[in-house]
Amino acid sequence: MNKRILITTTSLQDTPGAHQDLIRECGWEVHYARGPLNEAQILALVGDFDGIICGDDNFTRAVLQKALPRLKFLSKYGIGVDKIDVDAATELGIPLFFTPGVNHTTVAEHVFALLLAMNRQLIECVEITRNCKWKRPTGHEIMDKTLGIIGLGRIGKEVAIRAKAFGMNLVGFDVYWPQEFADQYGIQRVNTVEEMLPIVDVLTLHCNLTEETRDMLNTETLAKMKDGALVINCARGEVVNTTAMVNALNSGKIGGYGTDVLDEEPPRENHPLLLSKKCICTPHIGSRTYESVVRQATKAVTNLKLAFEGKEPLAQINKVPVVKK
Repeated sequence: MNKRILITTTSLQDTPGAHQDLIRECGWEVHYARGPLNEAQILALVGDFDGIICGDDNFTRAVLQKALPRLKFLSKYGIGVDKIDVDAATELGIPLFFTPGVNHTTVAEHVFALLLAMNRQLIECVEITRNCKWKRPTGHEIMDKTLGIIGLGRIGKEVAIRAKAFGMNLVGFDVYWPQEFADQYGIQRVNTVEEMLPIVDVLTLHCNLTEETRDMLNTETLAKMKDGALVINCARGEVVNTTAMVNALNSGKIGGYGTDVLDEEPPRENHPLLLSKKCICTPHIGSRTYESVVRQATKAVTNLKLAFEGKEPLAQINKVPVVKK
């Protein structure tokens, strides 16, 4: 009997490439849904699939329980698993795969798309010209500005490399400090996030969403930043408290917020950040390039293929054995 597979990530579905050929070669019976899906939507689907390739769908304990006993493997398209109850997957004996090392270049480039757009008032300028007007706002350079990087994993490091090429001064925070890399690129180390906030002109977030990082930027921490500082978020929307950020933008404390993520995805029509002219928000496309999607999708499909063949996957989150003894 062919394996029945559910795929919910839209970029994998919509982008042509080698991953599509690999799916066809596997001979699976593939069913598609358009994620990200909430708990109720996923609950209505699962229960009759041997494997799932998911995006940022809400895989709660209830969802995982309903997916059993047929579900054998869950393959995450991407690296963030904050929408998946990893503890429940482990307890229920469901191996969880993921795809590290495929999108760091793409996300780092998006950081600078947001940063340059804010500094040069790009959105406003495009609208002015489109309306056949000739008002010319004066922007800012990023050269000699101080960039604070929270999280020096793969993405944070790629941001640092590009920032150095732009002539920026670098400050970094990470629990696991990459000393050799920091020395190579002249990154000043701080011991706490609070120590970083008053000294940076731009703050960029590249940390996982955990109970420790949720609402990390809030009313109290934003107040410690320089007046007019910029914040970039290509991590998770919940790392920044929405109400606090809107208030800081309205007061002028924060000069601009460039974000690829929100605390509600997709957002409601009246989401307060979408109403702020000081916020540039993109629809979680930081890792969505043709090059990155093919890398990421191929790895997600390969993880599932290897597991069904009784082999170890390329990368796994939990310690549930793939090959049952």
